[in-house]
Amino acid sequence: MAAIVYQTSKQTGITYAYESQSYWDKEKRQSRARRKCIGRVDPETKKIIPTRKGRVAGDPGGRDKVRKRGPVPIENISRSFYGATYLFDAIGENLGITADLKKCFPDTYKQILSTAYYLIMEDKNPLSRFPKWAATHKHPYGKSIPSQRSSELFASISEDARNRFFRLQGNRRIEKEYWAYDTTSISSYSRCLKQVRYGMNKDHEPLPQINLAMLFGEESNLPFYYRKLAGNIPDVKTVRNLLADMDVFGYDKIKLVMDRGFYSEANINDFYHHHLKFLIAAKKSLRFVTNELDGVRDSIRTWTNYHQKHDLYAVTAKIDWDYSRERPYKGNILKEKRRMYMHIYFNSERALEDEKNFNALLCRLQEELENGTTLPEHDRLYTKYFDVTTTPVRGTKVTAREDALAEARKNYGFFVLLSNEVKEAIAALEIYRNKDLVEKAFGNLKERLKFNRTAVSSDQSLDGKLFVEFIALIYLSYLKKKMQDGNLFKKYTMHELLDELDIIECFEHPGYERRIGEVTKKQIELYEAMVIAPPTSLH
Repeated sequence: MAAIVYQTSKQTGITYAYESQSYWDKEKRQSRARRKCIGRVDPETKKIIPTRKGRVAGDPGGRDKVRKRGPVPIENISRSFYGATYLFDAIGENLGITADLKKCFPDTYKQILSTAYYLIMEDKNPLSRFPKWAATHKHPYGKSIPSQRSSELFASISEDARNRFFRLQGNRRIEKEYWAYDTTSISSYSRCLKQVRYGMNKDHEPLPQINLAMLFGEESNLPFYYRKLAGNIPDVKTVRNLLADMDVFGYDKIKLVMDRGFYSEANINDFYHHHLKFLIAAKKSLRFVTNELDGVRDSIRTWTNYHQKHDLYAVTAKIDWDYSRERPYKGNILKEKRRMYMHIYFNSERALEDEKNFNALLCRLQEELENGTTLPEHDRLYTKYFDVTTTPVRGTKVTAREDALAEARKNYGFFVLLSNEVKEAIAALEIYRNKDLVEKAFGNLKERLKFNRTAVSSDQSLDGKLFVEFIALIYLSYLKKKMQDGNLFKKYTMHELLDELDIIECFEHPGYERRIGEVTKKQIELYEAMVIAPPTSLH
């Protein structure tokens, strides 16, 4: 039996009437419905006015009330590629990206989403090509965004709205997961950006740069916070502001994992002061680390300490950390002992690699000394590993300090992790190794999203573009994790997977529901691998 269903178009405000006929789908084993538009509803009389050949259900005389459809203006009909942007729409809904952007950017969230979609899909093309892409694709904004409009969009993204988005996204993350924290450098040719400075470029390029710090959930594999830094700020100096931001966002029960570039006594004390859990690599040259290494260096390589999965030896020592905190309100310094676990590892292959790298460094240092081409940044190493004498007859003579070399060789193959929570050495190692997902995310940001150079001329535009790139990075990170989980990288690159879905079309016509083109079995499987329901013929 047919029923009448009413639906109002959000774009035009017109209410249409549909004849809905239920039927049993044998293949999917569920009840489904076929809908056919039979007319529009008159806002005054509430009667159905036929808009195409047919009858109005429930009107016995409807067979004779027929009105031929006239020509529809071409601009009201659309045929667009939809398969990939449908995937992004569904991901945005599942992760709360769309909802959070709408709350923070109610007037521009659709433009932000469309720009992010474009950056992912057209990774080889500049933003100036957006109008061409938009003309053939279904996307949230539904209109073209010329270059001038995109610049205005970037400039309109405020600091307050960005921080509200970080807060909303962070609250959606799993509380128990570790958050990997790292920084990267982004080179810039612009002289108009205030934070562009010469620094130690991580890509080994002699260019001025800005730095970017980012937090990444190790379990969700999704980023949810970043901060732009001046190009000459070392990693170790960024932690205190990170903790301040976490307080502002209202995050608690934070667990951080960091590499040794972030280690300092002050940072560890801050972690304890803020009651944060941490896992951080430490330099082997630290006195309290050396003391523990001396105690296990000759005994660690036993069968009991060997772990086949990671091909290394590991032991754990429970130690006391000498915590101290200035208390200006009392005019003194609080000193206490705090619990800490030191995980010590030895790997034979790493020992060989350490020896090879150290020998290469010594050869370079000796050559610089003998040729008179010394570098200021190597002065400490020259003094540590060599004695240099110069005479009028024999010239410059460089002699290695064997005691210093022997001291360095003792630590080949060893590395150390510190934590105030993780008690087991292998558990700590696996958490730490997951940290490389941040480095891979930075690779996506620079390479796929074309952000290895800042092509903007103002700080405001840079901040806005960074945010839109960050939104795109969330989608890329989700896709990458699902492709890894489904073992899809053996068959597809990410671009190939998106291209496979992108060819699915959608058709829109005034008075009709959106119609989806044919979806193949392969495409359905790809959607399911992304944990997304495939599009249906009526949406």
